[in-house]
Amino acid sequence: MAVADAMISTLTQNVFTALMNQAQFALDFRGQFEQMKTRLDLMKAFLADTENLKRKNEVAKTALTKLREVLYEADNVLTDCLIRDEYRKNGACFGFSLEDPFFLHQTGKKLKDINSRMEQIEKTLGSFLRAPDSVHADEPYQVRRFSSQDFNPKEIIGMEEDVKKIKGWIFDTNEVHQQVAIVGMGGLGKTTIAQKIFHDNEVLGRFDKMIWVSVSRAYNEENLVRSMLERLGKNVSGCGSSQLLGEVQQVLADKTCLIVMDDVWQMNVEWWTNLCSVLPKGGGKRSCIIITTRNEGVASDMGVESSRIHKPNTLNDEHSWSLFSKFAFSSRKGVCQDAHFERLGKEITKKCGGLPLAIKTIGALLAAKIDQPHEWREISKSFHSQLTTGGKNSSVMASLQLSYDELPTRLKQCLLCFSIYPEDFEIRAEQIINWWIGEGLIQGKSSRPAAEVGYEYLSELIKRCLVEVVQQRSYDGRVYNCKVHDMVRELIITNAEEEAFCHFDLQGIQTPTSDSRWLGLTDAMNKNYSLKDVPKLRALLVLKSSCSEVEFKNFGLLRSLRVLDFSNIRLDEISVDDLFNWITSLKRLASLNLSGLQSLEMVPPSIRKLRNLQLFVLTGCNKLKRLPASITTLRKLIVLDVGLCPLESLPRGLGKLSYLQELSGFKVTSQSKKSYSQLLELKELTQLRVLRMSISDETEILENEMNILCELKDLRVLSIDAENCKRKKNEILEMLDKLAPPPSLQELYLRNYRRETLPIWVNPGKLSELQYLCIENGDLNNLTVEVENKNCHLTWSLDGLCLKFLTRLEVDWKELQKDMPLLRHLEVSHCYKLKDFPCSVKTPGFWRKMQGPEIDLEETSANPKDDL
Repeated sequence: MAVADAMISTLTQNVFTALMNQAQFALDFRGQFEQMKTRLDLMKAFLADTENLKRKNEVAKTALTKLREVLYEADNVLTDCLIRDEYRKNGACFGFSLEDPFFLHQTGKKLKDINSRMEQIEKTLGSFLRAPDSVHADEPYQVRRFSSQDFNPKEIIGMEEDVKKIKGWIFDTNEVHQQVAIVGMGGLGKTTIAQKIFHDNEVLGRFDKMIWVSVSRAYNEENLVRSMLERLGKNVSGCGSSQLLGEVQQVLADKTCLIVMDDVWQMNVEWWTNLCSVLPKGGGKRSCIIITTRNEGVASDMGVESSRIHKPNTLNDEHSWSLFSKFAFSSRKGVCQDAHFERLGKEITKKCGGLPLAIKTIGALLAAKIDQPHEWREISKSFHSQLTTGGKNSSVMASLQLSYDELPTRLKQCLLCFSIYPEDFEIRAEQIINWWIGEGLIQGKSSRPAAEVGYEYLSELIKRCLVEVVQQRSYDGRVYNCKVHDMVRELIITNAEEEAFCHFDLQGIQTPTSDSRWLGLTDAMNKNYSLKDVPKLRALLVLKSSCSEVEFKNFGLLRSLRVLDFSNIRLDEISVDDLFNWITSLKRLASLNLSGLQSLEMVPPSIRKLRNLQLFVLTGCNKLKRLPASITTLRKLIVLDVGLCPLESLPRGLGKLSYLQELSGFKVTSQSKKSYSQLLELKELTQLRVLRMSISDETEILENEMNILCELKDLRVLSIDAENCKRKKNEILEMLDKLAPPPSLQELYLRNYRRETLPIWVNPGKLSELQYLCIENGDLNNLTVEVENKNCHLTWSLDGLCLKFLTRLEVDWKELQKDMPLLRHLEVSHCYKLKDFPCSVKTPGFWRKMQGPEIDLEETSANPKDDL
């Protein structure tokens, strides 16, 4: 019930806010909304209690399923009220009366019904929790813990390089106390690598004492220390807890020691610091600790430096087959003697995605069927169900389920969204984060935008090894594209099905049903479906290259839809008018992505009907020429992205979008064009955090507009593109010189800047909080900055610098380091006159302080929106 818990939090907050602000709809139904808030608070407490039970019986499961349905209905009613409130504020009706008695009657009736059903569920859950057997349910699935004695060298395949790397860290150092971490998803072989090191002869010869500690999820600190002392041969039966660390210090006083802390889920940092303080650190003696964990954050909290965190890769095809053969053909000494079995075996092995635990598990299963090729064929066809049969009790799923169970609720709900993406699908981080925001799974916190929180959530899932990075910005690790391992996907879809958000066939392909809440349309799906069969959908993402009109004829039935993503698909058979007629009938829509829609030339005025819209993404619509003035009525917009669109400008009235946090594609145009938005309007956008703007030969900036950017106190990212400054280049760029920059700017991007020197305000005195500077494709010949006091040499606080296609730029590396002493990351490309730089300046080159330039070039390949 991860999403139910999250929805309760969101609904409670929205109801509370409406009551506190005395919104008209809250006053109309005050009693019902107050009752709803009380019941939501109770439901949150009940959910916490049922989540802690060892197993839920069918009564509880049924009650929780009903609760989720009620929560969705409550969310729909609340959303409808908020939309109507938006119309009421603007004094516009568009087809209905603001005091429509039918609406008032129906809404009141729905609220009473929702509260009544919540009361019944409350009684059911209360009775269940009071039942004597509810807390004495069967023990949950168990995953057998490994110890150092479980080591089997015959199972070590494809991990030699991992072992070699970590041994190199251990041996090639003079540190008296060293910590190393092995981080990865469940079943990847972290413990196996640690076991190999623990039993290695060279390692055994280097340390006097070797201690292996298996750390459980609910570990006890005192028991851990007692376990360590027992492995050191110390009898501690009579020792009090306060004496234990002293005993460890005494036993290891004149010894070198290696400690393996295996499978750490969390750690009391204060206790860990105290333990490390008693380990040998002098007199020629040293200690080394190897930590295995699924959470990179845990390793960091325990003091492991990022340069000593090792993340093993999955096994390649050759090593996967070798490991599979050892188990599947164990009766034949690990040798496959039949070409037919080899073909089937390699098909099955490939589906394991290089995960050692999955390979061993499926290999052991097939070993008993070595003379039954039809069984192998059936297992290959139904691989998804083979792994998930028995659900959380299968060994692979049980291991991975632990990672899911350990997630906080806010991350569980976000992880489940990955279920609708096909195997090996590269997922755009921006797309899934917009989904989370649009459906209300995450919200902004105080001054932090929702998108920023979304990237933080994604980062946490990556650190917990449940999501893999495909492409990221090298400067700060901001993720562009990601994916999930096939085995993790099996885990996710199992839990998504249990929560009844989506359904899948035996091959793991999504099958739309009447209860589906999320749908990702792919080419692999059965064609015999209709949108009228999925009336409860809240998120629809098209993940294939094209769609036909037939697929969307029942669009208007999706009344609960919050998220619609048509990005980068062809709609050759669908007219734009029909498309928007369908879209604008989705009154509750919160996130709409039409990026890359080639046939879109104009957004119709009917877009005003989407009063709940919060994210509108149109980037890359290369025929889009005009946005209607009605776009300014969408007061709830937090993201408006028309970047890379041939718009002449945005319509006047942009300042009305007071909640806007991200604006891309703003064009500073001529003052004579009265129907277009001017720079002056931006001062109303007080919550703006990201602004991507462009200037051209038509740009005019008046004296009263020079301080506009300075008034945007929360602006963190500014991108200025001068590509269309050609005929009046000098005149326009001189205007740019006079701008007063945002005081809290952290990232600045200058593109196509055709002057020899930087704008006057680009200096450490004006941009004291700037952390990243990117200059691309310009005529700069130096990076010298002007300061008022010529005798004062100011230095930058820059952490990252990117210089691309600056063929005239002449800078000496030593001088640059004097001006930017805190520089940690550098990216350079096609800057031929740079001198003595520590990386290539002709082809893409990268440098990181203390780490050298050894960075995967694909990680930092050009991205059209690298200023996310």
